[in-house]
Amino acid sequence: MNKGHYFFDTSLSDNYFLQPGYIFGPDNSVTISTVLGSSVSVYIYDRKNRIGGMNHFQLPYMATKGKTTALYGNVATITLIKIMGAREFPKKFFEAQIFGGAYNSKKSNKNIGRENIDIARQILLQNKISIISEDVGGEKGRKVVSNISTNEVAVLKVDTLREKDWYPYQ
Repeated sequence: MNKGHYFFDTSLSDNYFLQPGYIFGPDNSVTISTVLGSSVSVYIYDRKNRIGGMNHFQLPYMATKGKTTALYGNVATITLIKIMGAREFPKKFFEAQIFGGAYNSKKSNKNIGRENIDIARQILLQNKISIISEDVGGEKGRKVVSNISTNEVAVLKVDTLREKDWYPYQ
């Protein structure tokens, strides 16, 4: 696996900006933020142990054998589940939320967003993880902010994603 696209660190500050192709599963209380267009983020929360994690992927399936990175939904979502499971907490307490997957027919003739949403749902259902909420599809991009300690998630929908949207909130 290309370890450059995986991120698992417990020594960070209170805020973490999740870039495309990354997975974050902190052991401490953190606010995770990300910006999504056609890409998708899966947020998994362990409601018993009050800990969570999130991924951010751009494409549904690994395109080339041997290039397993978290840029692909099938890799990123399975790996997020493994990170959460590495804590040895039962999956029966996991719940998931899915965000993103926008599609603008003026910018692309292929709906990658829909494929990203579908792979996230498929993997979560195969792993018997309940999907408790979704904010997916449509034409608008999203800014997603999740607080791991309170399990609160805010989604802000935007018409266009500006360069400054890709950085942590000031």
